[in-house]
Amino acid sequence: MIAEIENLPEVSFIDHVTLDDVQSLLIKSYEERHEHITGKRISLKRADPAAFTLYACSVLLYQTLLFVDRAGKQDLLKYSYGEYLDNIAAHKGVTRLPAQAAEVTVRFILSAVQRSAVSIPLGTKVTDGEIYFETTEYAEVEAGEEYADVPCICQTAGAAGSGMAAGRINILVDLIPYVAKVENIEESRGGSDIEDDESLAERVFLAPSSYSTAGPRDAYIHHTKSYGASIGSVNVTSPEEGKVEVRVLLKDGSLPSAALLDGILEHLNDDTVRPLTDHVQVLAPETMTYDLDLTYYIARSDAAKAVSIQSAVSAAVSLYNEWQTYTIGRDINPSELIRRVVDAGAKRAVVALPEFTIVPPTTVARLGNVTVTYGGVEDD
Repeated sequence: MIAEIENLPEVSFIDHVTLDDVQSLLIKSYEERHEHITGKRISLKRADPAAFTLYACSVLLYQTLLFVDRAGKQDLLKYSYGEYLDNIAAHKGVTRLPAQAAEVTVRFILSAVQRSAVSIPLGTKVTDGEIYFETTEYAEVEAGEEYADVPCICQTAGAAGSGMAAGRINILVDLIPYVAKVENIEESRGGSDIEDDESLAERVFLAPSSYSTAGPRDAYIHHTKSYGASIGSVNVTSPEEGKVEVRVLLKDGSLPSAALLDGILEHLNDDTVRPLTDHVQVLAPETMTYDLDLTYYIARSDAAKAVSIQSAVSAAVSLYNEWQTYTIGRDINPSELIRRVVDAGAKRAVVALPEFTIVPPTTVARLGNVTVTYGGVEDD
């Protein structure tokens, strides 16, 4: 969740009442009412049958209060989720983005060069054995040529179609005369599941910026993220007057394909989005590689938990690398790595690499070599 939403004050529609508060109130009310009717003062013990009944009632009453609290919070962007969030988004003219299908370029290779063109029909299917893709346009292997590269789209929308390495999609489902082999020449990209609540809430927060026709930075970010649920980090700069550069990174931290960049550019060039005087470019961010070399130690008092701490540190390092590489313009910050490793249970962490490095707003950090060394147990 973006900081502007996450840092909003916490609220409670039931004044932070707890289950203990409800139980105490019921016991007190019972005792006061009993004294009022009978004139006798009593003090209920926990094992008293009446106390058992009141405790059972308190659970149901507190559950009702929790429903009241949740109902109130569903009107607030910070807490809203699911269908409640969809209805809040509708007030801003924003709808949840559907799942998107991954795209990839597949090479159709002939058994031998032909004297006439070989047709590859629109909708020709290829697969890796599990997930199916189909061509999005009619294509031909021209006479005298050995192959043709054809864009394909996954038949199943969602993230499952993304991340297929080059050469993995190599089975031709719809047989074509003279075509002996197929293979994807790039990793499949662009597939995404239906937009999650965090991303939708961010777009709702940014939506008012899109009302302006003056081209504010947040408006370009909003419209870019509205192109598809696979869009992650977006950074907008203006290197010179009248020129806008939009840098895009996918949610999984990967760089966008040329086809995706072209699609976003077409989306931003709509008359209702781009100010007439803006010249817009949509680009992948430049990259800056960093190596990670970490040695960490565990306190002797935590020796019994050494195995679980090592596992937690490994997870912390992975999460740090995601944090570092999933956002355009984020400085390479070893202090964040140390904080995460210590929070995972290490006594101390020694970071030889990376060094603190300022990352320009048009650049994203990329992970190079990783060396994580467990230095052992040492005195507290």
